[in-house]
Amino acid sequence: MTTQPPSPSLRSDGSASASQTVGQSAGQTREPAPDVLAGKSSKAWAFLLGVIAVSIVIDIATKYWAFHAIADAPVRVLRSEVMAARGQLWNLIPAHTPVTVVPKLLDLTLVLNPGAVFGMGAGKRWFFVMMTLLAIVVGTVGFARFTRSKDWSSHLAIGLILGGGLGNLYDRIIYACVRDFLHPLPGVKLPFGWSWPWGGSEVWPYVSNIADAFLIAGVVMLAWKSFFPPKDSAAK
Repeated sequence: MTTQPPSPSLRSDGSASASQTVGQSAGQTREPAPDVLAGKSSKAWAFLLGVIAVSIVIDIATKYWAFHAIADAPVRVLRSEVMAARGQLWNLIPAHTPVTVVPKLLDLTLVLNPGAVFGMGAGKRWFFVMMTLLAIVVGTVGFARFTRSKDWSSHLAIGLILGGGLGNLYDRIIYACVRDFLHPLPGVKLPFGWSWPWGGSEVWPYVSNIADAFLIAGVVMLAWKSFFPPKDSAAK
């Protein structure tokens, strides 16, 4: 013989008892936090600043290691000597044999870069300092006003770009140049005897650093999202 469960007790005004109301509330699922603009989300700001900080630390630490370990003796870069060299910075780096990490894929060699990425714009240090500061402002505004609080991939990309820019900005202010040591595809030539219009036949003749790698990775990530947006975003 089964018995019917007791029906919820009602007050004189017809409302459910307090115990029933609490039980119903406890059984309800909490609604997810709204997806607001990233600039209004403390979690999004914390994530962005964390990516920037980690990027800067990695960049500066790897530069320090490279200029202390790659050559036969530690290479100390002094701002006064860089300024006195008037662009002829190769004289400040002692002759050394590049360290091969992976043959034909990556070498480590020391270079002082007076310009921007890939050595472009040599001798225009303060121009690139101002451009970097402008890019930081634009990137921060773009993060705060044009991304959503849960768009973590965009925040990662922007953080890498800002962290890479700040890493190289540190070098320009402290050393009046940028310390480079990564040489991808060393000695690999263009096919069919081709050469670049500006001269040289090596596929990648540039020496860069971790900050440049972060910058390129962030730009590629943002470009990928622009050309191939997530399906849920494209449907909106």
